[in-house]
Amino acid sequence: MFLLKTWRSTAFGIYGYMNFTKNGFLEHSKKFKPEDMQIQIEGKNCVVTGANSGIGYAAAEGLASRGANVYMVCRNKERGQEALTKIQSSTGNQNVYLEVCDLSSVNEIKSFATSFASKDVPVHVLVNNAGLLENKRTITPEGFELNFAVNVLGTYTMTKLMLPLLEKASPDAKVITVSSGGMYTSPLTTDLQFSGENFDGVLQYARNKRIQVALTEKWAEKFKNKGIGFYSMHPGWAETPGVAKSLPSFNESFSGKLRTSEEGADTIVWLALQPKEKLVSGSFYFDRAEATKHLTLAGTSKSHDLIDSVIDTVHSMAALDP
Repeated sequence: MFLLKTWRSTAFGIYGYMNFTKNGFLEHSKKFKPEDMQIQIEGKNCVVTGANSGIGYAAAEGLASRGANVYMVCRNKERGQEALTKIQSSTGNQNVYLEVCDLSSVNEIKSFATSFASKDVPVHVLVNNAGLLENKRTITPEGFELNFAVNVLGTYTMTKLMLPLLEKASPDAKVITVSSGGMYTSPLTTDLQFSGENFDGVLQYARNKRIQVALTEKWAEKFKNKGIGFYSMHPGWAETPGVAKSLPSFNESFSGKLRTSEEGADTIVWLALQPKEKLVSGSFYFDRAEATKHLTLAGTSKSHDLIDSVIDTVHSMAALDP
């Protein structure tokens, strides 16, 4: 097991250095088609979680600049309003709205979903971007480990509660979940809240991000007749406030080599704009292309068989209707 973990970390480090940095983006961008990003989506409703900074902000701005009605779901009202004002100013699109919700709280997500449903607007694109890497074990007021609460439980609850509004946008509806290449270092596990004594926030984050990729596969299969496409993606290694706070030594070591938030958000916007016929529901995307979900000899692929058990547990925690 030790050798396998070491191999995963080594393979991830090499693969990441070659692909996830700014140089990786610049190399991959040589194959990009400019016309893919010239598509306008006036009148389409896009919900972006964690939209006040970093990749979420860049995604919200990218969608707004192409005419979408953007609903920014942010935890902090002041920072969210500041970000909204900046996006309205930079894009000239006034159809940008702030929704305040703490994605670590199931109860707040439920309240948000009830309130948002009263608008009776179809949701064409849901971007599950809100994410967290907390290095110290922290328990939310609702009793959940904080990384898991935001990355998994929050993402699951938001997606499930948005399904009726996504169905209203069928067959054009999309759910885009922002995962991370960190998931390559971890198989799927049913130990959702990290039961070990020596808490490892980076490993817990990787586990959470693996769950998001497996969840996307399962959702694509389960809702294939609902007219909703489900996609997970990796933004690459980007220089964001979240990375600077959670991984300061990594951020410093790779100074000047990390992607911008806009480069990190590029594939989110690309996925939102493309005709669904060009995309494969359930797939994992990186730099505008399908990417592998498992590194060679990493021993993670069979672990996705556990996803039904994970979903049953998460669904019970969220206390949602069947």
